[in-house]
Amino acid sequence: MCAMDTVNGGFNGYYGYNIIQCRYNPKNLSDMELILSYWFNEAEYIQFNSTVGKFVGYTEHGVKNADRWNKDKGILAIWQSVRDRYCIPHAQIAIKAILTKKVEPEVRLTMGRPSTGGHPALLMCSAYGFYPKMIRVTWHRDGQEVTGDVISSEELADGDWYYQIHSHLEFTPKAGEKISCVVEHESLRDPLEITWDPSMPEPERNKIAIGAAALVLGLIVTAAGFIYYKTKSRGRILVPNH
Repeated sequence: MCAMDTVNGGFNGYYGYNIIQCRYNPKNLSDMELILSYWFNEAEYIQFNSTVGKFVGYTEHGVKNADRWNKDKGILAIWQSVRDRYCIPHAQIAIKAILTKKVEPEVRLTMGRPSTGGHPALLMCSAYGFYPKMIRVTWHRDGQEVTGDVISSEELADGDWYYQIHSHLEFTPKAGEKISCVVEHESLRDPLEITWDPSMPEPERNKIAIGAAALVLGLIVTAAGFIYYKTKSRGRILVPNH
């Protein structure tokens, strides 16, 4: 549904305004319905509905104007045509720009809590920045879908039409097992499966990544120092000793 407000004017807190609504099913624009409402402050006093094909009054003033306007075939024809001239073109633009948009989710699989002291581990699978809203996130253990010990959030509005969702799996780790998160979304040609690698805990992976970065930085600094030394050596003038 699209809508447009038109303020006719106001004085000392009294306002008269119109609201135009285009109501439709995006899959079938032939059912497009135009509704024009006239309001005074917070009360709607007259309405035109393209499906009904005439004005309907809700107050004494509204009924009087509705009777008068319904006798004018020109006024009825104008507002009936607005449905085709305004509502349908704007709906087509909205459907093309928004409803047919597809954005792939960014999926992350992380360890929320390791298994310690006899307590189960907790994995978290998160999908970010996807559109449209409908998405399916499931857990698989050794090729079989897991239905128990799973807690998932609803699709959460991210702003700017995008969504995010989070799913948690509690489990007791077993040697040689395969645990994966599977995401199905309209933007994906095939389901996206991300498998958890239990061979190295996440903190250890982070330590290695930091250590590798430090090693590379050290090599760069060493190379820069060596180049500086060689450059200074070439420019030095040797004076013989007497």
